[in-house]
Amino acid sequence: MASGGGIARARLAEERKSWRRSHPHGFVAKPATLPDGSVNLMVWNCIVPGKEGGWKPSITVRQILIGIQDLLDNPNPASPAQGSCYELLVKNLPEYNNRVRQQAKRYPLHV
Repeated sequence: MASGGGIARARLAEERKSWRRSHPHGFVAKPATLPDGSVNLMVWNCIVPGKEGGWKPSITVRQILIGIQDLLDNPNPASPAQGSCYELLVKNLPEYNNRVRQQAKRYPLHV
C-alpha cells in the first residue's frame, strides 16, 4: 500500500495533467522546480487573477493572503466546493475539524 505522501503525489500528478489540459483563463498553478530540474509536487506556485474591476489599490498583498487564509478557516457554506466536505461541515463540525487536522498532520508544510 502506498504511503500518504505517495498517494498525495499520485493525486497531484493527475491534477497537474488535468490542469495542463484545461484550466481557467489567467490562472496559473504549477509545481515548484527543484535545483536539479525536477518538480516538487508538494509545493505549488499559483496565480489567481482578480475579477475585472475587483481589485482596489488600497488592498495589500498581506490582506489578500489573510483573506485566503480566512476563507480556508471559515468556508462559505452557501457556496460549497466539495459536496461531501460541505455535508460534514454543516452536520458534524467536530468530525469535520478532526479530519482537517488529520490531513494537516498527514501532509506537513514543506518550505
